Amino acid sequence: MTAGRDDPLLLSNQACFALYSANLAMARVYRPLLEEIGLTYPQYVMMLLLWEEDGQSMKVLGERLGLDSGTLTPLLKRLEGQGLVTRARDPQDERLVRIRLTPQGAQLRGRAECLPSHIAAAAGSSAEELGRLRDALLRLRDDLNLAADRK
Repeated sequence: MTAGRDDPLLLSNQACFALYSANLAMARVYRPLLEEIGLTYPQYVMMLLLWEEDGQSMKVLGERLGLDSGTLTPLLKRLEGQGLVTRARDPQDERLVRIRLTPQGAQLRGRAECLPSHIAAAAGSSAEELGRLRDALLRLRDDLNLAADRK
């Protein structure tokens, strides 16, 4: 059976596959850049959140990244083992574990500042173009989450 160009089940017509394959390509570009600063991609996004606001609770970090504690704990343990973060119970609320940057973790931010421009260059896009794409993807994510929550 040969599919026509307008066939809704043609792989090249699938937005999901375009997102999936773009994600794979993005990871291939990020990998060597992150290796230079000693991070994996999940560690990098965690560090981005901590550079944005240090001392967040593990619960909030997990919510923001969409990760459960079973995934989050090993990730944070590895960052702690690298000397980039500390984990400690909140003295005002023992139920919360606060994640704080070490001086080494805070300093790593300077080495990571060039990553967005490397990604933009690799994509052949300006920061503004990538910003518009990001905004469109976030709207898509939010709309899909709303649709999934309705079911």
